[in-house]
Amino acid sequence: MNNSYIENLRTALTVSPENMPLRKMFATALLTEGVTNEAEIEFKKILQATPTDLDSKLGLTKAFFANGKLSEAEIIAEELIAAEQSSADMYLLIAQIALKKDNPHRAFEFYNTAISIDKSLIDNSLADAINDQLVKQGLAKPISTISETDELDSIFTDIEKPKIKFADVGGMSIVKEEIALKVIHPIKNPQIYAAFGKKIGGGVLLYGPPGCGKTMLARATAGEISANFINVGINDVLDMWIGGSEKNLHDIFQTARASTPSVLFFDEVDALGANRSDLRNTNGRFVINQFLDELDGVRYSNDGILILAATNTPWYLDPAFRRPGRFDRIIFVAPPDFNARVEVFKIHLKSVPTEGIEIEDLAKLTDTFSGADIKAIVDIAVESKLPQSLKLGRVVPVTQFDLKQAIKNHRSTTKEWFATAKNYALYANHGGLYDDILKYLKIKN
Repeated sequence: MNNSYIENLRTALTVSPENMPLRKMFATALLTEGVTNEAEIEFKKILQATPTDLDSKLGLTKAFFANGKLSEAEIIAEELIAAEQSSADMYLLIAQIALKKDNPHRAFEFYNTAISIDKSLIDNSLADAINDQLVKQGLAKPISTISETDELDSIFTDIEKPKIKFADVGGMSIVKEEIALKVIHPIKNPQIYAAFGKKIGGGVLLYGPPGCGKTMLARATAGEISANFINVGINDVLDMWIGGSEKNLHDIFQTARASTPSVLFFDEVDALGANRSDLRNTNGRFVINQFLDELDGVRYSNDGILILAATNTPWYLDPAFRRPGRFDRIIFVAPPDFNARVEVFKIHLKSVPTEGIEIEDLAKLTDTFSGADIKAIVDIAVESKLPQSLKLGRVVPVTQFDLKQAIKNHRSTTKEWFATAKNYALYANHGGLYDDILKYLKIKN
Protein backbone atom coordinates (compact mmCIF):
# COMPACT_ATOMS: atom_id res chain seq x y z
CA MET A 1 0.00 0.00 0.00
CA ASN A 2 1.31 3.48 -0.77
CA ASN A 3 0.44 7.12 -0.10
CA SER A 4 -1.23 7.52 -3.49
CA TYR A 5 -3.82 4.90 -2.51
CA ILE A 6 -4.60 6.81 0.69
CA GLU A 7 -4.79 10.12 -1.17
CA ASN A 8 -7.15 8.62 -3.76
CA LEU A 9 -9.42 7.45 -0.94
CA ARG A 10 -9.22 10.87 0.70
CA THR A 11 -10.22 12.53 -2.59
CA ALA A 12 -13.12 10.09 -3.04
CA LEU A 13 -14.38 10.95 0.44
CA THR A 14 -14.56 14.65 -0.40
CA VAL A 15 -17.02 13.69 -3.14
CA SER A 16 -18.94 11.14 -1.01
CA PRO A 17 -18.42 11.99 2.69
CA GLU A 18 -21.42 9.91 3.84
CA ASN A 19 -20.11 6.71 2.25
CA MET A 20 -19.22 4.74 5.39
CA PRO A 21 -17.80 1.64 3.61
CA LEU A 22 -15.44 3.99 1.74
CA ARG A 23 -14.52 5.78 4.96
CA LYS A 24 -13.82 2.42 6.59
CA MET A 25 -11.42 1.55 3.75
CA PHE A 26 -9.73 4.91 4.29
CA ALA A 27 -9.46 4.47 8.07
CA THR A 28 -8.12 0.92 7.68
CA ALA A 29 -5.52 2.11 5.16
CA LEU A 30 -4.42 4.86 7.53
CA LEU A 31 -4.09 2.35 10.36
CA THR A 32 -2.11 -0.08 8.21
CA GLU A 33 0.29 2.66 7.14
CA GLY A 34 0.80 3.82 10.72
CA VAL A 35 -1.08 7.12 10.40
CA THR A 36 -2.83 6.22 13.63
CA ASN A 37 -3.92 9.67 14.85
CA GLU A 38 -5.95 10.29 11.70
CA ALA A 39 -7.15 6.66 11.70
CA GLU A 40 -8.54 7.22 15.20
CA ILE A 41 -10.50 10.27 13.99
CA GLU A 42 -11.92 8.40 11.00
CA PHE A 43 -13.01 5.35 13.01
CA LYS A 44 -14.76 7.67 15.47
CA LYS A 45 -16.69 9.27 12.58
CA ILE A 46 -17.78 5.83 11.35
CA LEU A 47 -18.98 4.78 14.80
CA GLN A 48 -20.93 8.00 15.20
CA ALA A 49 -22.88 7.02 12.09
CA THR A 50 -22.94 3.24 12.71
CA PRO A 51 -22.36 2.57 16.44
CA THR A 52 -22.64 -1.23 16.07
CA ASP A 53 -19.92 -1.67 13.43
CA LEU A 54 -17.68 -4.30 15.04
CA ASP A 55 -14.84 -3.92 12.53
CA SER A 56 -14.66 -0.21 13.23
CA LYS A 57 -14.71 -0.81 16.99
CA LEU A 58 -11.74 -3.14 16.56
CA GLY A 59 -10.05 -0.56 14.32
CA LEU A 60 -10.58 2.21 16.86
CA THR A 61 -9.25 -0.03 19.64
CA LYS A 62 -6.11 -0.70 17.58
CA ALA A 63 -5.72 3.01 16.89
CA PHE A 64 -6.09 3.85 20.60
CA PHE A 65 -3.47 1.20 21.41
CA ALA A 66 -1.06 2.53 18.79
CA ASN A 67 -1.55 6.06 20.11
CA GLY A 68 -0.76 4.97 23.68
CA LYS A 69 -4.36 5.38 24.88
CA LEU A 70 -4.36 2.04 26.66
CA SER A 71 -7.28 2.68 29.00
CA GLU A 72 -9.55 3.82 26.15
CA ALA A 73 -8.58 0.74 24.13
CA GLU A 74 -9.25 -1.53 27.11
CA ILE A 75 -12.71 -0.05 27.72
CA ILE A 76 -13.91 -0.87 24.19
CA ALA A 77 -12.40 -4.36 24.36
CA GLU A 78 -14.09 -5.12 27.69
CA GLU A 79 -17.45 -3.92 26.35
CA LEU A 80 -17.19 -6.25 23.36
CA ILE A 81 -16.29 -9.20 25.56
CA ALA A 82 -19.17 -8.49 27.96
CA ALA A 83 -21.55 -8.36 24.98
CA GLU A 84 -20.12 -11.63 23.58
CA GLN A 85 -19.09 -9.77 20.43
CA SER A 86 -15.38 -10.20 20.75
CA SER A 87 -13.11 -11.90 18.22
CA ALA A 88 -9.76 -13.66 18.34
CA ASP A 89 -8.12 -10.44 17.10
CA MET A 90 -9.64 -8.52 19.99
CA TYR A 91 -8.44 -11.07 22.54
CA LEU A 92 -4.95 -10.76 21.09
CA LEU A 93 -5.11 -6.99 21.31
CA ILE A 94 -6.21 -7.15 24.97
CA ALA A 95 -3.20 -9.38 25.64
CA GLN A 96 -0.96 -6.72 24.10
CA ILE A 97 -2.64 -3.99 26.15
CA ALA A 98 -2.27 -6.00 29.36
CA LEU A 99 1.42 -6.55 28.64
CA LYS A 100 1.92 -2.80 28.13
CA LYS A 101 0.16 -2.19 31.46
CA ASP A 102 2.54 -4.61 33.25
CA ASN A 103 -0.13 -7.26 33.79
CA PRO A 104 1.46 -10.41 32.28
CA HIS A 105 -1.01 -12.73 34.04
CA ARG A 106 -3.91 -11.09 32.17
CA ALA A 107 -1.84 -11.01 28.98
CA PHE A 108 -1.19 -14.74 29.34
CA GLU A 109 -4.93 -15.39 29.80
CA PHE A 110 -6.07 -13.48 26.72
CA TYR A 111 -3.23 -14.60 24.48
CA ASN A 112 -4.08 -18.25 25.09
CA THR A 113 -7.75 -17.55 24.41
CA ALA A 114 -6.89 -15.83 21.12
CA ILE A 115 -4.71 -18.64 19.78
CA SER A 116 -7.16 -21.33 20.94
CA ILE A 117 -9.73 -19.69 18.64
CA ASP A 118 -7.41 -18.90 15.74
CA LYS A 119 -3.98 -20.54 15.60
CA SER A 120 -2.90 -18.22 12.76
CA LEU A 121 -2.55 -15.53 15.45
CA ILE A 122 0.31 -17.35 17.16
CA ASP A 123 2.96 -14.69 17.89
CA ASN A 124 6.11 -16.15 19.40
CA SER A 125 7.62 -12.73 20.06
CA LEU A 126 4.56 -11.74 22.08
CA ALA A 127 4.61 -15.09 23.89
CA ASP A 128 8.29 -14.57 24.72
CA ALA A 129 7.60 -11.07 26.06
CA ILE A 130 4.77 -12.39 28.24
CA ASN A 131 6.99 -15.23 29.43
CA ASP A 132 9.74 -12.82 30.42
CA GLN A 133 7.39 -10.81 32.63
CA LEU A 134 5.72 -13.92 34.07
CA VAL A 135 9.03 -15.46 35.03
CA LYS A 136 10.27 -12.18 36.55
CA GLN A 137 7.10 -11.83 38.64
CA GLY A 138 6.76 -15.57 39.33
CA LEU A 139 3.07 -15.50 38.46
CA ALA A 140 2.54 -18.54 36.23
CA LYS A 141 3.93 -21.26 34.05
CA PRO A 142 5.56 -19.84 30.88
CA ILE A 143 3.73 -20.14 27.56
CA SER A 144 5.21 -22.62 25.12
CA THR A 145 6.20 -20.87 21.92
CA ILE A 146 4.75 -22.97 19.11
CA SER A 147 4.51 -22.73 15.37
CA GLU A 148 1.29 -22.47 13.43
CA THR A 149 1.73 -25.95 11.97
CA ASP A 150 2.40 -27.81 15.24
CA GLU A 151 0.19 -30.77 16.11
CA LEU A 152 -2.24 -30.55 19.02
CA ASP A 153 -0.21 -31.70 21.99
CA SER A 154 -2.92 -33.22 24.13
CA ILE A 155 -5.70 -34.56 21.91
CA PHE A 156 -8.52 -36.23 23.79
CA THR A 157 -8.64 -39.90 22.81
CA ASP A 158 -11.07 -41.63 25.17
CA ILE A 159 -13.36 -43.04 22.47
CA GLU A 160 -15.47 -46.17 22.80
CA LYS A 161 -17.99 -48.12 20.73
CA PRO A 162 -20.85 -48.99 23.10
CA LYS A 163 -22.53 -52.34 22.63
CA ILE A 164 -25.61 -51.56 24.70
CA LYS A 165 -28.78 -50.37 22.97
CA PHE A 166 -32.14 -48.96 24.02
CA ALA A 167 -33.39 -52.48 24.77
CA ASP A 168 -30.78 -52.69 27.53
CA VAL A 169 -32.15 -49.55 29.20
CA GLY A 170 -35.32 -50.22 31.15
CA GLY A 171 -38.42 -48.15 30.34
CA MET A 172 -38.18 -44.46 29.31
CA SER A 173 -40.06 -45.05 26.04
CA ILE A 174 -41.04 -41.38 25.61
CA VAL A 175 -37.47 -40.20 26.21
CA LYS A 176 -36.17 -42.80 23.75
CA GLU A 177 -38.65 -41.62 21.11
CA GLU A 178 -37.54 -38.00 21.48
CA ILE A 179 -33.88 -38.93 21.21
CA ALA A 180 -34.62 -41.14 18.21
CA LEU A 181 -36.29 -38.23 16.41
CA LYS A 182 -33.39 -35.88 17.05
CA VAL A 183 -30.46 -38.28 16.86
CA ILE A 184 -31.13 -41.76 15.52
CA HIS A 185 -33.51 -41.22 12.60
CA PRO A 186 -31.29 -38.56 10.93
CA ILE A 187 -28.40 -41.04 10.89
CA LYS A 188 -30.51 -43.92 9.59
CA ASN A 189 -32.52 -41.82 7.11
CA PRO A 190 -30.15 -39.06 5.93
CA GLN A 191 -31.92 -38.56 2.56
CA ILE A 192 -35.24 -37.68 4.20
CA TYR A 193 -33.66 -35.18 6.57
CA ALA A 194 -31.54 -33.70 3.78
CA ALA A 195 -34.69 -33.16 1.71
CA PHE A 196 -36.03 -30.96 4.52
CA GLY A 197 -32.71 -29.15 4.85
CA LYS A 198 -31.96 -30.72 8.23
CA LYS A 199 -28.35 -31.48 9.10
CA ILE A 200 -27.26 -34.57 10.97
CA GLY A 201 -26.31 -33.48 14.45
CA GLY A 202 -27.44 -31.09 17.11
CA GLY A 203 -27.78 -30.98 20.86
CA VAL A 204 -30.02 -32.70 23.39
CA LEU A 205 -29.99 -31.84 27.08
CA LEU A 206 -31.16 -34.54 29.50
CA TYR A 207 -32.13 -33.36 32.97
CA GLY A 208 -33.68 -34.94 36.02
CA PRO A 209 -32.85 -36.48 39.40
CA PRO A 210 -29.56 -38.37 39.74
CA GLY A 211 -29.39 -42.09 39.05
CA CYS A 212 -32.22 -42.23 36.52
CA GLY A 213 -30.14 -43.47 33.60
CA LYS A 214 -29.09 -40.32 31.75
CA THR A 215 -25.52 -41.53 31.17
CA MET A 216 -26.61 -45.04 30.23
CA LEU A 217 -29.18 -43.59 27.84
CA ALA A 218 -26.49 -41.51 26.12
CA ARG A 219 -24.26 -44.56 25.76
CA ALA A 220 -27.18 -46.60 24.39
CA THR A 221 -27.87 -43.84 21.85
CA ALA A 222 -24.39 -44.30 20.44
CA GLY A 223 -24.92 -48.06 20.44
CA GLU A 224 -28.14 -47.73 18.45
CA ILE A 225 -26.33 -46.06 15.54
CA SER A 226 -22.92 -47.74 15.94
CA ALA A 227 -21.36 -44.35 16.58
CA ASN A 228 -18.20 -43.45 18.47
CA PHE A 229 -18.98 -42.41 22.04
CA ILE A 230 -16.91 -39.77 23.83
CA ASN A 231 -17.81 -39.37 27.49
CA VAL A 232 -16.57 -36.00 28.76
CA GLY A 233 -16.32 -35.24 32.45
CA ILE A 234 -15.38 -31.97 34.09
CA ASN A 235 -11.85 -33.23 34.81
CA ASP A 236 -11.30 -33.81 31.09
CA VAL A 237 -11.83 -30.09 30.43
CA LEU A 238 -10.81 -27.97 33.38
CA ASP A 239 -7.13 -27.10 33.59
CA MET A 240 -5.21 -25.23 36.27
CA TRP A 241 -3.49 -23.03 33.66
CA ILE A 242 -5.35 -20.12 32.14
CA GLY A 243 -6.36 -20.90 28.58
CA GLY A 244 -5.84 -24.64 29.09
CA SER A 245 -9.52 -25.42 29.67
CA GLU A 246 -10.57 -23.73 26.42
CA LYS A 247 -7.88 -25.65 24.54
CA ASN A 248 -8.99 -28.96 26.10
CA LEU A 249 -12.59 -28.27 25.10
CA HIS A 250 -11.57 -27.43 21.53
CA ASP A 251 -9.46 -30.61 21.31
CA ILE A 252 -12.41 -32.73 22.46
CA PHE A 253 -14.68 -31.28 19.77
CA GLN A 254 -11.94 -31.73 17.17
CA THR A 255 -11.66 -35.39 18.14
CA ALA A 256 -15.42 -35.82 17.69
CA ARG A 257 -15.27 -34.05 14.31
CA ALA A 258 -12.49 -36.37 13.18
CA SER A 259 -14.44 -39.52 14.13
CA THR A 260 -17.99 -38.98 12.88
CA PRO A 261 -20.59 -40.23 13.37
CA SER A 262 -19.94 -39.61 17.02
CA VAL A 263 -21.91 -38.97 20.18
CA LEU A 264 -20.25 -36.38 22.39
CA PHE A 265 -21.64 -36.67 25.92
CA PHE A 266 -21.06 -34.03 28.61
CA ASP A 267 -21.95 -35.31 32.05
CA GLU A 268 -22.76 -32.72 34.73
CA VAL A 269 -22.67 -30.04 32.04
CA ASP A 270 -23.74 -27.35 34.52
CA ALA A 271 -20.21 -27.55 36.00
CA LEU A 272 -18.85 -26.32 32.65
CA GLY A 273 -21.75 -24.10 31.65
CA ALA A 274 -22.84 -22.37 34.84
CA ASN A 275 -24.83 -19.17 34.47
CA ARG A 276 -22.32 -16.41 33.71
CA SER A 277 -24.20 -13.96 35.93
CA ASP A 278 -23.20 -16.15 38.89
CA LEU A 279 -19.51 -16.35 37.96
CA ARG A 280 -17.05 -14.08 39.71
CA ASN A 281 -13.98 -14.93 37.62
CA THR A 282 -13.24 -14.21 33.98
CA ASN A 283 -11.78 -17.66 33.34
CA GLY A 284 -15.14 -19.38 33.80
CA ARG A 285 -16.73 -17.03 31.29
CA PHE A 286 -14.02 -17.83 28.74
CA VAL A 287 -14.72 -21.55 29.10
CA ILE A 288 -18.44 -20.96 28.54
CA ASN A 289 -17.78 -18.72 25.54
CA GLN A 290 -15.51 -21.41 24.06
CA PHE A 291 -18.18 -24.06 24.70
CA LEU A 292 -20.86 -21.97 22.96
CA ASP A 293 -18.52 -21.28 20.04
CA GLU A 294 -17.85 -25.02 19.60
CA LEU A 295 -21.58 -25.83 19.80
CA ASP A 296 -22.40 -23.24 17.13
CA GLY A 297 -20.00 -24.93 14.71
CA VAL A 298 -19.23 -21.68 12.90
CA ARG A 299 -15.47 -22.12 12.57
CA TYR A 300 -15.64 -25.93 12.30
CA SER A 301 -18.52 -28.05 11.01
CA ASN A 302 -20.40 -30.13 13.56
CA ASP A 303 -22.20 -32.14 10.90
CA GLY A 304 -22.32 -35.75 12.05
CA ILE A 305 -21.70 -34.92 15.72
CA LEU A 306 -24.55 -35.69 18.09
CA ILE A 307 -24.10 -33.71 21.28
CA LEU A 308 -25.80 -34.96 24.41
CA ALA A 309 -25.45 -33.47 27.86
CA ALA A 310 -26.84 -34.34 31.26
CA THR A 311 -27.46 -32.28 34.36
CA ASN A 312 -29.24 -32.69 37.67
CA THR A 313 -29.54 -28.90 38.05
CA PRO A 314 -30.69 -27.32 34.76
CA TRP A 315 -31.58 -24.09 36.57
CA TYR A 316 -27.86 -23.39 37.03
CA LEU A 317 -27.07 -23.72 33.32
CA ASP A 318 -26.40 -20.51 31.38
CA PRO A 319 -29.52 -19.65 29.29
CA ALA A 320 -27.35 -19.21 26.18
CA PHE A 321 -26.98 -23.01 25.99
CA ARG A 322 -30.70 -23.35 25.30
CA ARG A 323 -30.72 -21.20 22.17
CA PRO A 324 -31.61 -22.83 18.81
CA GLY A 325 -28.74 -24.81 17.33
CA ARG A 326 -27.24 -25.60 20.73
CA PHE A 327 -29.15 -27.69 23.29
CA ASP A 328 -32.44 -26.83 21.63
CA ARG A 329 -34.18 -30.02 22.78
CA ILE A 330 -34.46 -30.39 26.55
CA ILE A 331 -35.75 -33.73 27.82
CA PHE A 332 -36.87 -34.54 31.36
CA VAL A 333 -35.64 -37.97 32.48
CA ALA A 334 -38.01 -38.92 35.28
CA PRO A 335 -37.62 -41.78 37.74
CA PRO A 336 -38.77 -45.03 36.12
CA ASP A 337 -42.52 -45.67 36.11
CA PHE A 338 -44.03 -49.01 37.13
CA ASN A 339 -43.33 -50.81 33.84
CA ALA A 340 -39.84 -49.35 33.71
CA ARG A 341 -39.11 -50.45 37.28
CA VAL A 342 -40.15 -53.97 36.32
CA GLU A 343 -37.65 -53.86 33.44
CA VAL A 344 -34.91 -52.41 35.63
CA PHE A 345 -35.40 -55.13 38.25
CA LYS A 346 -35.24 -57.77 35.50
CA ILE A 347 -31.98 -56.31 34.16
CA HIS A 348 -30.27 -56.21 37.55
CA LEU A 349 -31.57 -59.60 38.70
CA LYS A 350 -30.70 -61.33 35.42
CA SER A 351 -27.33 -62.61 36.64
CA VAL A 352 -28.33 -63.05 40.30
CA PRO A 353 -29.32 -66.47 41.72
CA THR A 354 -32.93 -65.97 42.85
CA GLU A 355 -35.85 -67.96 44.19
CA GLY A 356 -39.55 -67.08 44.34
CA ILE A 357 -39.19 -63.56 42.99
CA GLU A 358 -42.32 -61.57 42.10
CA ILE A 359 -40.92 -58.54 40.32
CA GLU A 360 -44.23 -56.72 39.91
CA ASP A 361 -44.70 -56.62 43.68
CA LEU A 362 -41.22 -55.18 44.05
CA ALA A 363 -42.00 -52.53 41.43
CA LYS A 364 -45.11 -51.49 43.40
CA LEU A 365 -42.99 -50.93 46.50
CA THR A 366 -40.42 -48.73 44.78
CA ASP A 367 -42.43 -45.78 43.48
CA THR A 368 -40.14 -42.69 43.02
CA PHE A 369 -37.03 -44.91 43.23
CA SER A 370 -34.39 -44.25 40.58
CA GLY A 371 -32.69 -46.91 38.47
CA ALA A 372 -29.61 -46.46 40.65
CA ASP A 373 -31.77 -46.99 43.76
CA ILE A 374 -33.07 -50.28 42.35
CA LYS A 375 -29.53 -51.42 41.59
CA ALA A 376 -28.56 -50.53 45.17
CA ILE A 377 -31.51 -52.59 46.48
CA VAL A 378 -30.39 -55.64 44.50
CA ASP A 379 -26.80 -55.14 45.73
CA ILE A 380 -27.98 -54.92 49.36
CA ALA A 381 -30.01 -58.11 48.96
CA VAL A 382 -27.07 -59.93 47.37
CA GLU A 383 -24.70 -58.80 50.12
CA SER A 384 -27.13 -60.06 52.75
CA LYS A 385 -26.81 -63.60 51.31
CA LEU A 386 -23.03 -63.66 51.06
CA PRO A 387 -22.25 -64.57 54.73
CA GLN A 388 -24.69 -67.49 54.63
CA SER A 389 -23.38 -68.68 51.25
CA LEU A 390 -19.78 -68.57 52.51
CA LYS A 391 -20.72 -70.41 55.72
CA LEU A 392 -22.54 -73.20 53.87
CA GLY A 393 -20.05 -73.34 51.00
CA ARG A 394 -22.78 -73.00 48.37
CA VAL A 395 -24.78 -70.29 46.66
CA VAL A 396 -27.89 -69.31 48.65
CA PRO A 397 -30.37 -67.58 46.28
CA VAL A 398 -31.86 -64.16 46.87
CA THR A 399 -35.54 -64.31 47.83
CA GLN A 400 -38.50 -61.93 47.74
CA PHE A 401 -38.09 -61.37 51.49
CA ASP A 402 -34.45 -60.32 51.02
CA LEU A 403 -35.39 -57.74 48.39
CA LYS A 404 -38.27 -56.35 50.48
CA GLN A 405 -35.92 -55.93 53.43
CA ALA A 406 -33.46 -54.13 51.17
CA ILE A 407 -36.25 -51.79 50.02
CA LYS A 408 -37.03 -50.96 53.67
CA ASN A 409 -33.38 -50.19 54.33
CA HIS A 410 -32.86 -47.93 51.32
CA ARG A 411 -34.44 -44.49 50.91
CA SER A 412 -35.40 -43.08 47.53
CA THR A 413 -32.72 -40.60 46.45
CA THR A 414 -35.04 -38.67 44.14
CA LYS A 415 -37.26 -37.10 46.84
CA GLU A 416 -34.70 -34.51 47.88
CA TRP A 417 -34.15 -33.54 44.22
CA PHE A 418 -37.89 -33.05 43.63
CA ALA A 419 -38.17 -30.89 46.75
CA THR A 420 -35.75 -28.44 45.12
CA ALA A 421 -37.01 -28.87 41.56
CA LYS A 422 -40.58 -28.18 42.65
CA ASN A 423 -39.65 -24.63 43.71
CA TYR A 424 -37.99 -23.88 40.37
CA ALA A 425 -40.92 -25.41 38.46
CA LEU A 426 -43.43 -23.29 40.37
CA TYR A 427 -41.59 -19.97 40.56
CA ALA A 428 -38.91 -19.91 37.81
CA ASN A 429 -40.61 -21.81 35.03
CA HIS A 430 -39.78 -19.43 32.17
CA GLY A 431 -41.41 -20.50 28.92
CA GLY A 432 -42.74 -23.69 30.50
CA LEU A 433 -39.24 -25.16 30.73
CA TYR A 434 -40.08 -27.25 33.79
CA ASP A 435 -43.67 -28.20 32.95
CA ASP A 436 -42.66 -31.87 32.87
CA ILE A 437 -41.66 -31.67 36.53
CA LEU A 438 -45.07 -30.26 37.46
CA LYS A 439 -46.75 -32.93 35.36
CA TYR A 440 -44.76 -35.67 37.07
CA LEU A 441 -45.67 -34.25 40.51
CA LYS A 442 -49.29 -33.84 39.38
CA ILE A 443 -49.30 -30.15 40.23
CA LYS A 444 -51.43 -27.70 38.28
CA ASN A 445 -49.71 -24.38 37.69
